[in-house]
Amino acid sequence: MRHVIIGAGPAGVVAAETLRQSGRPDEVFLLGDEPEPPYSRMALPYLLAENVGESGTHLRHGNAHFQKLAIEVRNERVRRIDTSNRLTILENGHEIAYDRLLIATGAHPVKPPIRGMNSEGIENCWTLADARRILAAAKPGSRVVLMGAGFIGCIVLEALAARRVELVVVEMADRMLPRMMDETGGAMIARWCESKGVPVRTGTRVTEIARTNGNLTLAVDEGDPIEADLVVCATGVAPNIDFLTDSGLECGDGILVDHRLRTSIEHIYAAGDVAQGPDFSTGGREVHAIQPTAVEHGRIAALNMAGIDTPFRGSLSMNVLNTLGLVSSSFGLWMGTEGGERAVAADATRSRYLRLEFEEDRIVGALALGLTQHVGVLRGLIQTRVRLGAWLRKLREDPNQVMNAYLECTQGSGR
Repeated sequence: MRHVIIGAGPAGVVAAETLRQSGRPDEVFLLGDEPEPPYSRMALPYLLAENVGESGTHLRHGNAHFQKLAIEVRNERVRRIDTSNRLTILENGHEIAYDRLLIATGAHPVKPPIRGMNSEGIENCWTLADARRILAAAKPGSRVVLMGAGFIGCIVLEALAARRVELVVVEMADRMLPRMMDETGGAMIARWCESKGVPVRTGTRVTEIARTNGNLTLAVDEGDPIEADLVVCATGVAPNIDFLTDSGLECGDGILVDHRLRTSIEHIYAAGDVAQGPDFSTGGREVHAIQPTAVEHGRIAALNMAGIDTPFRGSLSMNVLNTLGLVSSSFGLWMGTEGGERAVAADATRSRYLRLEFEEDRIVGALALGLTQHVGVLRGLIQTRVRLGAWLRKLREDPNQVMNAYLECTQGSGR
């Protein structure tokens, strides 16, 4: 049997390795469309901060790693899929037949439709090629504008600040991390960044970018224009599904998959940022574009491709972020549920914030800021759906007791 995997990111690599570890003597092809060894996009900020070299972004080290596992890695772009004849059609016109196919093509950055967005000096931070251009341009003292203060934007913010540039952050939403933090948490992070010397302009939309004599000028809808030597755009991503237009695969925001990561066509699976799969909290199907989900998708899809029936419980919406030394995290239904209850503890002077969302006597979502020890506890309580019993009342009164609640409810050793 021949397995073909399109996409050489974390989902694809883990899937290829899992297929080989299943013990079957099948052929395994891993197709990546960049001229690089398989690497992690989440490692690019560490490259920008010069904490690692390029090899530090690679998912696996050693030239012979994939060869030893009999995984054939090819740098090829897939133009389309012929699902009737089980063929992948490459850009160069060649074809690769498959018995089982995994689509793990990830996502691509989306630039807003602003005049001048294609000017020289405006970069994404999505590929190694992008990172190389940013490294060349973002020298100490360079004027850099970061467009977008979502999860990816704030990771890039940390890396750019480490390069000692003159950084300004522009976010069109009313707060930083609008999909991860509420107004209280987003405002605390913005104040923290300001205290570290990074101006943040939320509620600000860039309307045009002009390049004159090597300088970039960003016109905005509120306030004075911003001058820059470099603009880094982190305004969102979208799944790579355009090449599937005539494939017959059912798609929504991404490729729709079931609890075995199967698509609407039985012999085709999808994993990672391109897959719209089961959501642990809601029971619906969502795209969760985070590396832990991609890795788990890849593992489970591969087991099912190999004939080892393995259900997927659903992915938990989860983000943990360090922004200039301030750790923030969000889990599950952090925005709450209809008819649910909420407990909040906030200390703006210390940049501490904890918000718990309850449904009946379970925690279903949480936000935390400046509370690193709570990360594993909150995730554990949500994923295990632990009943709090008498601890529900105690946590409503003081959510900071969540560690004791966890110990008591899961191990019987709380105080």
